[in-house]
Formats: sequence, structure tokens, C-alpha cells
Amino acid sequence: MALLLREAIGGSLRRARTLRKRTLRDVSRAARVSLGYLSEVERGRKEPSSELLAAICEALDVSLPDLLAEVIGEMTATERELEFVGRTDTLVPIGQRHADLRLAPVRAPMGARPGTPVASAA
Repeated sequence: MALLLREAIGGSLRRARTLRKRTLRDVSRAARVSLGYLSEVERGRKEPSSELLAAICEALDVSLPDLLAEVIGEMTATERELEFVGRTDTLVPIGQRHADLRLAPVRAPMGARPGTPVASAA
């Protein structure tokens, strides 16, 4: 499955914080955001507003453009990995409700060479 923007942002923020040996509590106080919400952002569960993202970057002494450049690099690398493997995702129903749709990988036929595009069953 493709990397979501909120997951890439959260991962980059967590790396920046741990590289600086800062605690969640310390950064949450400096950015004036609750510790729980900052934790959710770092885990990719919440998508921060631009104002909140700017406050967190300032608390970490990281420029917003540098953070976003790292996010773009991570997302691009992830997308290239998926293309290299030749993996495609298809929505398949696993339950009765729309909320139960999940992404499921389409498997290449046996004997197919790696990197060969896989036609999805339609």
C-alpha cells in the first residue's frame, strides 16, 4: 500500500526529534500542543494543520521546507520500491460494509519475472 502523507510527516518528525535527543513532552510543551496529539501525529494517525506543523518544526529547530523535502524523498522512494517489485493494490470486499474494503496485493502468477507488471483481474 502507498505511504500516506500523514505517515511520512509523522516519521520525519519523529526522526528529527530523536536525532536531537528530545522527548515528546519537551517538544509538546515548546510547540504548545498536547503530548497525546503530538504522539498521534508522529505515529501517522493524525494529520497536522500547517500551523501545527510549523510550530512543531520551530520547536525542533527544523525548517519546514527541509522537513517537507525529506517527506517527498521518503514517499518517492517508497513508490519506487512498489514499482520495482511490480506490486499493485486492488480493493477487494472483505465484508458487507463499504468501511470493510481493504487494499489487497495482487500476486504475480507463478513463474513471472520480478518487476513484470501484473494485470489486475477485472
